[in-house]
Amino acid sequence: MSETASKALGTPAAAPDAGRWKALVFIALAQLMVVLDATIVNIALPSAQQDLGISDGNRQWVVTAYALAFGGLLLFGGRIADLWGRKRAFVVGLGGFAAASALGGAATNEAMMFGARALQGVFGALLAPAALSLLAVMFTDAKERAKAFGIYGAIAGGGGAVGLILGGFLTEYLDWRWTFFVNIPFAIVAAAGAYFVIREPEGGRNRSPLDIPGVILSTLGLVALVYGFTRAESDGWSDSVTVGMFVASAVLLAAFVLVESKVKAPLLPLRVVTERNRGGVYLSLGLAIIAMFGLFLFLTYYLQIVKGYSPVKTGFAFLPMIAGMITGSTQIGTRLMTRVAPRLLMGPGFLVAALGMLLLTQLEIGSSYAALLLPAMLLLGLGMGTAFMPAMSLATQGVEARDSGVASAMVNTSQQVGGAIGTALLNTIAASATTSYIADHIVGATSRSQQQLVQLEGMVKGYTSAIWFAVGILVVAAAIALTFVNAGRPDSSPVTGSDSGVDDEVQIPVVAH
Repeated sequence: MSETASKALGTPAAAPDAGRWKALVFIALAQLMVVLDATIVNIALPSAQQDLGISDGNRQWVVTAYALAFGGLLLFGGRIADLWGRKRAFVVGLGGFAAASALGGAATNEAMMFGARALQGVFGALLAPAALSLLAVMFTDAKERAKAFGIYGAIAGGGGAVGLILGGFLTEYLDWRWTFFVNIPFAIVAAAGAYFVIREPEGGRNRSPLDIPGVILSTLGLVALVYGFTRAESDGWSDSVTVGMFVASAVLLAAFVLVESKVKAPLLPLRVVTERNRGGVYLSLGLAIIAMFGLFLFLTYYLQIVKGYSPVKTGFAFLPMIAGMITGSTQIGTRLMTRVAPRLLMGPGFLVAALGMLLLTQLEIGSSYAALLLPAMLLLGLGMGTAFMPAMSLATQGVEARDSGVASAMVNTSQQVGGAIGTALLNTIAASATTSYIADHIVGATSRSQQQLVQLEGMVKGYTSAIWFAVGILVVAAAIALTFVNAGRPDSSPVTGSDSGVDDEVQIPVVAH
């Protein structure tokens, strides 16, 4: 509870935790490990596939097994963090993630690899909401919170690109197995640090009995949704299983909402998502991630296949985007967050990112990295970093401490589902445009070199067609942020729509991924 709120309620303000900045180091390290893992394995996948004899049809399961377990269990993981205590959930999540990573690195066949990836997803779903809600309850001063979430937001946004660099190095100079083993020292250091440094505030647990129907319906509904998009990418949108997954997901999630509105202790109290600020954050963040995930995929292929970059060089090519994200998050977002309303950072941030994306619609085979890709990446990074930071911080505004785990899980869920949608939707648009271009132009290509040129031109045409959609998606994200998010500055204005039963004029700390 903030000092202002404490005074209004006639209760003394709890002194801030003396070890909170040390705790941030270990929480940030754990977050970096989870985010790294999303991209580091992609770089290693071709080598691992060859070593373990995984077929082309089955290789997607190295990514899909993780995505399904992580996306499907996030709400459950957030609720467990509220029930057990965030510190315990955080340490258990780290230990389990390290063990699953060791199993993946030691894999001798495809079943062992798929199982290890699914286990990583399970423990990641426990770890990610616990990390975010620990920050939420430990940093209650507005300016300190702005700094803490600036650092966290930069890692959440830029960690994926760091994964491309690290994955390239490990795969090229060591062995693909090290892309798994590298998680173990991260996890050990973060778990040991958390155990000795983190002091979770008292009285924040939610000891209500578990909502088992809610757990089953939400997990199955989210798994069906993520799998539907993953399947659409490989088998097409009209595939009967794809359609069946979307229908099943819609039915299960509708049933979940109905159950949550009736039960006494819901897994996801509907007040968490119906408040306009949080709803606006979840929606705009999910849309922004759709655009970002598709872009990572296209730029990786463009740089490696069209430009002939090595994995390591490709990773380094993404560095300006990381620099932009860190600058936007820790300098622009952090400095302005206590001075302007969050929507005035989120909306313009998404629009600056859209401008960077707009530059990339001009991609051609011979495009210059310095003249086109570099400024586009800097704008994307700056815009996303500036927007992510207040979004992460606003995501559990006004939520009672006992609900902060599940509210944090909703941010991760919007990102995970956004990532699955982005990869499938934009990939499908790109593939369709590529096929159409090649069909129209291949007839005139008589020599082998001309045919190869047409195929490369077709690929680039596919990427730019999909990037136009990504531009539109970011503009919609900006419009949602500017329309829905109406919270004032965290250090001065009263917060609207709080859930904690406190009068609206009492200032509630903005907490948060």
